[in-house]
Amino acid sequence: MDLNAKIFYDFYFVASVILAGVYVYKWHKHFSVYFNLIFFLIPINNLGYVWMAHAKSLREAMLANKILYIGGCFNMLFIALAIFVLCQITISNWLRLGMFILSLSIYALSLTIGVSPVFYKSVDFVIEDGVGRLTNKVYGWGHTLFYIMIISYFILTFAALVYCVKKKKQVSRKILRMLFVSESISVVLFFGGRFITDKIDFLPLSYVLAEIIYLMIIHRICLYDITESGIDSLLEKGTTGFVSVDFKYNYLGSNYTARKIFPEMSEIVIDSPINTKESMKKYVVPWLDEFKKNESKDKHLYKTKDRVFNVDVNYLFDGKTKRGYQLVITDDTKDQKYISLLSKFNSSLKDQVNRKTAHIVEMHNNLIMSMAAMVESRDNSTGGHIRRTSDCIRILVDEIKKQKVFNLSEDFCKDLIKAAPMHDLGKIAVDDQVLRKPGKFEPEEFEKMKKHAAEGARIVHEILKSTDDADFKIIAENVAHYHHERWDGSGYPNGLKGDKIPLEARIMAIADVYDALVSRRVYKDSMSFEQADKIIMESFGKHFDKRLEPCYVSARPRLEEYYLKISSYES
Repeated sequence: MDLNAKIFYDFYFVASVILAGVYVYKWHKHFSVYFNLIFFLIPINNLGYVWMAHAKSLREAMLANKILYIGGCFNMLFIALAIFVLCQITISNWLRLGMFILSLSIYALSLTIGVSPVFYKSVDFVIEDGVGRLTNKVYGWGHTLFYIMIISYFILTFAALVYCVKKKKQVSRKILRMLFVSESISVVLFFGGRFITDKIDFLPLSYVLAEIIYLMIIHRICLYDITESGIDSLLEKGTTGFVSVDFKYNYLGSNYTARKIFPEMSEIVIDSPINTKESMKKYVVPWLDEFKKNESKDKHLYKTKDRVFNVDVNYLFDGKTKRGYQLVITDDTKDQKYISLLSKFNSSLKDQVNRKTAHIVEMHNNLIMSMAAMVESRDNSTGGHIRRTSDCIRILVDEIKKQKVFNLSEDFCKDLIKAAPMHDLGKIAVDDQVLRKPGKFEPEEFEKMKKHAAEGARIVHEILKSTDDADFKIIAENVAHYHHERWDGSGYPNGLKGDKIPLEARIMAIADVYDALVSRRVYKDSMSFEQADKIIMESFGKHFDKRLEPCYVSARPRLEEYYLKISSYES
């Protein structure tokens, strides 16, 4: 029996430490400080029982007993204060301070054990089968005060729970049931355990069970505390409403603004299904159903007699874990009225704007192509290169989209295809003697030729500096500037390496090199597709981005078909 007592205390001390570690792992800044204190004190209190069981003298046993009263005096205080917080019961700072001073005073009286008869008039120490414990305790008036304090805390907590059940609909009934269970267990084991046996104190068990229950409670708190998603106190009575439900459409909470927009929400008990109220069933449930089927359907309008609200549906997150759904409701009345006034005006102008815009875009594109053609006419080695590389880019982009190697937007693809003809605009600044040389460049000549990349970027910048399409401007500049950079950093003009080379330039590089290999130049014949393919494949990971290799391989049949087709036309 006594050996089992020592094992009992050791086991529950270890369990309390592990559970405290779990709490530390799950800790969030919005948890009440009283939870922190409870999980800190319980292992210390259970350590006192271990120390008592292993004590070898009356002095050691008394020291251990003083540790035990830390839990008795302060744990009950912090549990009571934590229950007030969970029940949304506000108490004054003076009352909270008074309760703390009371607990501190009673604990100070417990420190007189062995020195004064205030707390213990007399006490003995025995070791039975290797287990130490205090016996023959004769209590003083200080211990009577301790009992009065403990009973008072129990009465306060049960009163708070009963009041909360009757008056607080915005408090989870699940949490209240768990608190009732925890407090009931504490009362039974604190007072009733002494009647079962005087050789084992069951309070370590009650403390561990309390830790387990409070871990379950804080797990639920992450759902109920709608401020966890970033809503601060200013929004509680602001213009934005927040509603949270779990995946089973059980109501988890809302703020004042949401309950003002949907008055029936004030009548819903936490953890109850939201479809018990007509407005929830008519509006909120269908919104959640649509979002559940298709997450893109996350925006809705809700109209009252004189107001219009935007409703955004999203997931309710606990850290990175999805725990339910959250509705964000914003007043959009002014914007909706303004939109309504503008809609008629906009519809009348829409056709005119579209026609003029299309005309401007066409002129813009023609200007770009004309400039590219003018540059190409100076270079007797690249006839048709601009047109061919543009078509190659279109083929490569199609395959990249199919392969889904990169998440390319439609706008990016269109801008890249439109920018491709501008990649060699910088050659307009290269001297004719170099540009039109019918053979391999000397080192000094090649250095001059290399300047066309940076110069091309400058020219593109000047051409497009007034454009409203900022994305196209960036892509066009990057294509002109970096299409001669290499994946391994050996390219020019800046020696960029890897992902530092813009993606649009990496794609352009493949089209540019492929056309140079399979096309005839004044200083060389065209290569066979097999020769060109071998060079291209060997260049992945060196010249080209290795991730683009499967896209090129997939595009190769279309590229070969394209070049066979244009060669037949040219012949």
